[in-house]
Amino acid sequence: MIENKTVLLTGASSGIGEKIALMLCQEGYTVYGIGRDFEKTDKELLDNPLFKKIICDITDTQALTREVKTIRKETPINVLINNAACAWYGLHEEISPDKISKMVRTNLEAPMIITQLLLRDFKKSGGTIINISSVTAISSSNPHGAAYGAIKAGLLSFGNSIFEEARKYGVKVTTIMPDMTRTNLYRNADFEADDTTEAGLDPTEVAESVKYILDRPDGVTIPQLVIRPQLHRIKKK
Repeated sequence: MIENKTVLLTGASSGIGEKIALMLCQEGYTVYGIGRDFEKTDKELLDNPLFKKIICDITDTQALTREVKTIRKETPINVLINNAACAWYGLHEEISPDKISKMVRTNLEAPMIITQLLLRDFKKSGGTIINISSVTAISSSNPHGAAYGAIKAGLLSFGNSIFEEARKYGVKVTTIMPDMTRTNLYRNADFEADDTTEAGLDPTEVAESVKYILDRPDGVTIPQLVIRPQLHRIKKK
């Protein structure tokens, strides 16, 4: 169980991150939520006194480092949730170098940097790291999503390694791997989850899995958690 309830959450302005932030605030956590644009974020979240809005592009390493260090000076952080993500889909030769770079920096490089900035603190007082990866991380192949799948597999590998590196200090690390979830992650794809309810996850289901992980007693860690909709069914946009 978490006692000092202070969370740093990336990708907090929409989708899965927004639902995680809402859940955490309802559970009494103080949430420092990082996002690039909060104009469309739920007013309920923005008005919650436990939510601290941090406007930052996490691909700007200097700005990201500065913001994390500033938060550390304000309060001890004991939960890190690396949730921010971006994706482009299609034949690999059609994905530009700029898009590949943005996926690497958002989905993998930023989590590595933030973890590095906080890990010494976590080792001293205990902490929990939750990485929101993707079910593609454990797929044997990801045609039309080769770069994205490889990057998410990298995030899974990173989480596994940090757990083994830091578990003796009481640091917990979990990688959550959701399947098709009804968010704007697929805005750059020509497909999305089928309209059938059972064909796509609601972001609140991922938020509930975060709550489940944080509610585990001391001495219990769930290194990996896969969440799938009952049906595997997509449709063309």
